[in-house]
Amino acid sequence: MNSYILVVDDEQPLRSTLSVRLRSEGFEVDTASDANEGYEKATTVPFDLIILDIMLPDRSGLDLCRDIRQAGIATPILVLSARHQTTDKVVALKLGADDYVTKPFKTAELVARIEALLRRLSSKSGKGVYEFGPVRVDTSRSEVTRHGQPVHLSAREFQLLCYLLERTGASIPRTELLQSVWGYGNDALTRTVDMHISSLRNKLEENPQMPEYILTVSGVGYKFARHSAK
Repeated sequence: MNSYILVVDDEQPLRSTLSVRLRSEGFEVDTASDANEGYEKATTVPFDLIILDIMLPDRSGLDLCRDIRQAGIATPILVLSARHQTTDKVVALKLGADDYVTKPFKTAELVARIEALLRRLSSKSGKGVYEFGPVRVDTSRSEVTRHGQPVHLSAREFQLLCYLLERTGASIPRTELLQSVWGYGNDALTRTVDMHISSLRNKLEENPQMPEYILTVSGVGYKFARHSAK
């Protein structure tokens, strides 16, 4: 499964160059040219990582970082900035950024930083094939099909699905999912989980509005209803 990255930067040449390089490294990439577009995408699409420039035309990337966190999104954020002062780095980290890279930067170093952040994804332990309805999940090959056709899941979506499958029937709190799948401690950033669950339902359930398998447990979190394992 490929990780899905959002690049928020107002410089079109940088967005284009960075997107090409990241895709060549096997990542999937979407972009936004300002804070408003970045916020809309970051809070509605389940990305695995957000790369965020500070100097944006409509409002500061630091404000956007804060707003994303206040919206309950736990997706790792890597800040890009021409500002080299320690105080800027400290402010960014306190507002919820996970890393800070100064411009100009070596692309190889940026890719290494990205990979380090994405390693927060815990390793999947499942080694079987799960089938439910028209869906087949082969954890050893990282393959998901529905009605025999490949289903695209981001790396984080696949990790979340495996975690639920391995604990079929158990009610799993959002905080546990945040800690085990995203690597975050006990905090209130739960919309990230909800966004990814919604995306999984849209891709796997016959009727996402009335799911049969990925169920909500009121006041707790989620559970996977049933499957057969080979």
